[in-house]
Amino acid sequence: MNPARDALDGAITAIGAGGSPTPRLDAELLLAHVLGVPRERLFTDRMLTVEGPAVRAFQDAVRRRAIEREPVAYIVGRRGFRRLDLIADPRALVPRPETELLVEQGLRLDRGLSVLDLGTGSGAVALALKDERPDLELTGSDISEPALELARANGSMLGLEVRWVRSDLFAELPDAFDVVLTNPPYVAERDRRQLAPEILRHEPPGALFAGADGLALIRRLLAELAERPRVRMVASEVGAGQAPIVARLLAAAGFGRVRGERDLAGIERILVGER
Repeated sequence: MNPARDALDGAITAIGAGGSPTPRLDAELLLAHVLGVPRERLFTDRMLTVEGPAVRAFQDAVRRRAIEREPVAYIVGRRGFRRLDLIADPRALVPRPETELLVEQGLRLDRGLSVLDLGTGSGAVALALKDERPDLELTGSDISEPALELARANGSMLGLEVRWVRSDLFAELPDAFDVVLTNPPYVAERDRRQLAPEILRHEPPGALFAGADGLALIRRLLAELAERPRVRMVASEVGAGQAPIVARLLAAAGFGRVRGERDLAGIERILVGER
């Protein structure tokens, strides 16, 4: 029998040596997952041990994190997002805390509006908004069928009613939305080597990269929105330093009132345009 605390200490060392910036948190999440216990029990139960099949399972999880730099969310198969616990796997990006800012934009909307989560990925934004604002009519779209399969699985698991549509931007979508929320690909190709191994090796590149400056998809999206006058508001996540350019693109597409929302790091992360 191996005391859980000893196993945890060894994992912290291995994961830290592998380059993770959060080795203790990673190790705790992985061990709690393998043992099937709440994370706090790792510290309150002095009799907790790692034995039998759990030994091999934990060793494998630590190897995946330390050597392969696989995201913890993919290893454990889950990721928390606002009030939801979502299935997470390489079919879609790992939901990020800063993307919750998109949900917060949706929470401010008038009742009963039709909202599109464009580039829905795992369905995180659409499902979180439906959970907190059931009066809204939610649609999630994505060009990736595997991502939509994941979103459907999350919706079914959570019992939340969202319509899912496969579409390249608005190509297969009706002109039936009042609001568009989107977390499009916005990483510039020139910045590829700056990404952490967790992202570059494991997350879907189609959800990350968007041309030389990272704005190719946002330009296309806003050009199409210019032809959809029913949409009164669009909120888009953007990369660091992209906000001034996206603000000009929003204005050119007819969204004359533009404001930004900053994330916890102080980065202007969400651009909101209204008309």
